[in-house]
Amino acid sequence: MDEALPLEITELHKSFGDRRALDGVSLTFAAGEILGLLGPNGAGKTTLVRSVVGRVRPDSGTVRVFGRPPDDSRSKAAVGYVTQEIALYPLLSPAENLSAFGRFQGLAGPPLDEAVGQSLQWTGLAERAKERTERLSGGMKRRLNIAAGTIHGPRLLLLDEPTVGVDPQSRERIYQMIEELRRGGVSLLYTTHYMEEAERLCDRIAIIDHGKIIALGTKEELVRSTLGARQTLTIETEAPVPAPLKASLEARGGTVTDSTVHFSVTEPAREIPELLAAFRNDGVRIRDLALKTATLEAVFLQLTGRELRE
Repeated sequence: MDEALPLEITELHKSFGDRRALDGVSLTFAAGEILGLLGPNGAGKTTLVRSVVGRVRPDSGTVRVFGRPPDDSRSKAAVGYVTQEIALYPLLSPAENLSAFGRFQGLAGPPLDEAVGQSLQWTGLAERAKERTERLSGGMKRRLNIAAGTIHGPRLLLLDEPTVGVDPQSRERIYQMIEELRRGGVSLLYTTHYMEEAERLCDRIAIIDHGKIIALGTKEELVRSTLGARQTLTIETEAPVPAPLKASLEARGGTVTDSTVHFSVTEPAREIPELLAAFRNDGVRIRDLALKTATLEAVFLQLTGRELRE
């Protein structure tokens, strides 16, 4: 079991009535890898995650967790699942919550006590261990929620929107927790609506839409395969761009809104001086200029044609 891949999904299909939730999904990833799963609402993310933990039975295809079906007892012991909803007992303390969830996973005695203590330190909640959970901030509850799903030391963790509604400080703490899991060899399937999270944390990113994986790779690979070598040039002028120059810039493929001009460029060293000369010749003063590589959000919009939160 140790030599098998953490997760192998092959040609997974699942329909609910006339709606096809999964349409031939295949994915694999290795120990210690964080695979981001992005997709519009209704794209199939939840069905895929629930298939991995055995809560949805596919119509066809296979899921293997360390070489075994999801409902195998050894697979269940190796998997942690943290839902977007806070699943804690509000009247119990953090320590009592962790103890309860540890017992649910078969821990007892000294191993349970050790796991609870380590989890409290890991989440930064050791000093709040005996308070009622209902009195914790939203970010603290999120961290405790993750600890409850990992108290048994899983080697494959499914994280569903773990930073929704948290403050910046707790978000950074959660990022640190995730990095610690990665360093410990835990593999993570990470769903998020925040593009910057996917770019920061994930080794590879899978974009799912209409039940299909429509793109898979590192951010750089996705940008290169989807948008090529294009970069975005933004020019801010001190005054609104005059009509003649606006028409000239738009004819060259630019987008002009008042005093802001956007260009997609592939050869910055050649194209930028040419554009600056056009502004100079028309006597238009430039206030700021920025050149940015294509973002994951641009890739997502190009592939799906819609915002992630739709």
